[in-house]
Amino acid sequence: MDIVGNRTLTDLLDEKVKMYGEKTFLIFEDKEAKRYELTYKKFQEQTNRLGRALLTNGITKGQHVTLHLPNSIDFMIAWFALARIGAVMVPTNILSTSDEMKYILEHSESVLLITELEYLEKFQAVKQHLPHLNDIWLARYEGSEHKERSLSFLMAHENTSFPASLIEADDIAAMLYTSGTTSKPKGVQVTHANYLFAGEVMSKSIRLSPEDRQIIVLPLFHGNAQYYSTMSALTAGASIAMTEKFSASRYFKQAKRLGATVGSLFAAPMRMILAQAYDREDRNNEMRVIWFAQSLTDDQLSTFEQRFNVPLLQLYGMTETIGVPLMNPIDGIRRNRSMGKPTIGYEVKIIDKNGHEAPLGEAGQIIVKGVPGRTVMKGYFKNNEATAETLKNGWLYTGDNARVDEAGYFYFVDRIKDMIKRSGENVAASEVESVLNRHPSVYESAVIGVSDDIRDEAIIAFIICHQEAAVTEKELISYCKERMANFKVPNRILFLKEFPRTSVGKIQKHLLKQSYEKNHLAY
Repeated sequence: MDIVGNRTLTDLLDEKVKMYGEKTFLIFEDKEAKRYELTYKKFQEQTNRLGRALLTNGITKGQHVTLHLPNSIDFMIAWFALARIGAVMVPTNILSTSDEMKYILEHSESVLLITELEYLEKFQAVKQHLPHLNDIWLARYEGSEHKERSLSFLMAHENTSFPASLIEADDIAAMLYTSGTTSKPKGVQVTHANYLFAGEVMSKSIRLSPEDRQIIVLPLFHGNAQYYSTMSALTAGASIAMTEKFSASRYFKQAKRLGATVGSLFAAPMRMILAQAYDREDRNNEMRVIWFAQSLTDDQLSTFEQRFNVPLLQLYGMTETIGVPLMNPIDGIRRNRSMGKPTIGYEVKIIDKNGHEAPLGEAGQIIVKGVPGRTVMKGYFKNNEATAETLKNGWLYTGDNARVDEAGYFYFVDRIKDMIKRSGENVAASEVESVLNRHPSVYESAVIGVSDDIRDEAIIAFIICHQEAAVTEKELISYCKERMANFKVPNRILFLKEFPRTSVGKIQKHLLKQSYEKNHLAY
């Protein structure tokens, strides 16, 4: 037996209710700054009510239910209500288009969609093309037209008791879709055991205690907010402060107001916070650590820690790895330009193209040792080929390149598919971006490769400048030539006001590439 055993999400919640029933579990602040609060016991009662409503309306174990919701109490209740009856949650991005949602609803074979009135229109045109979808329910609905399909109405007719259900730790609890680049998104199957393992790894890695309070500003449909924040809080019997959306100008003010002690961010939101007018009062917070993913410069790291008086820990994880296989040590030396070292429960190594472990300092693919359905994902839904390519002989192949230094710290190099082949040489996009980001006029950069008949690929850099900064393409190319081999220097530099991003701030390079190729920009 491992640390999870045969426990489920329901078992974990019920255990914490016995221990901390009257303690605050969840504080939620909506976009109008209205505040709502639930104790552990009240949260359990609400999940029981919705669970019974789901059963009453024919939702059974193993069926998929799509959540198309912003951060909200209803999202959290729906997640745990579905887990309680053994159904599978399919959380989606509220920014997804009608066509994107049609694919996910069709591919997942979802029988029920839970959304809000604001997003209902995008589903009307595609509903007739979704034979599996039987019904649409509305969260946070106060009108009369759809009253009988509202969660509040459906839950009001149910009691708070719940019959014992035959759910196992290895049953699928959720399916999270990874963002597609050249192909359609893949459905990552996450078990009850996966969630509990993620909570154990994260809570132990940051020394989370029942006195801590997580602040969640990243979207709940994403693995980060589910695995690292929600599950670690539940595992430790801590509490959660959640906002409907992220605000760079109000992040630390909300953290102070909501009593947060730990938080999770990405590099892009952190740069947005740094770009705000500095309020010295933001230093007077109770945050003892913020973990983050994706690279920041040395100056950004030191400025953030100094301004806001909070230590940072860079980590590395994917939807497929479930927990965080790499993280800077909370009790050791933090090297936050790195992704840290392997965490409890994981073995990580770097391999070359031949599958052999790469020497120290040499770049290769990150692979993570794990048990499918326990410590790493169970597999991709209806995609055996992609599952076989990712899970091999007890290892998960991440598709990310990194290197390891002599002290055992892992440094991200690039996505394997983000490598640019130029005149027979491999160029890491992140290396070019790192040079560009050091220029005083550059706020952020994104580098892509585009097809070139002579050089294999040409290097195109997109730049967002600091406000009031002025720099030309010629100046930046000269800057790069002084700092990089000529084959790494961009052919073109284009200036943008903003980048297309995912909901957690990742730059969508495939959209930059599509836009570039569509407009036939000459270099």
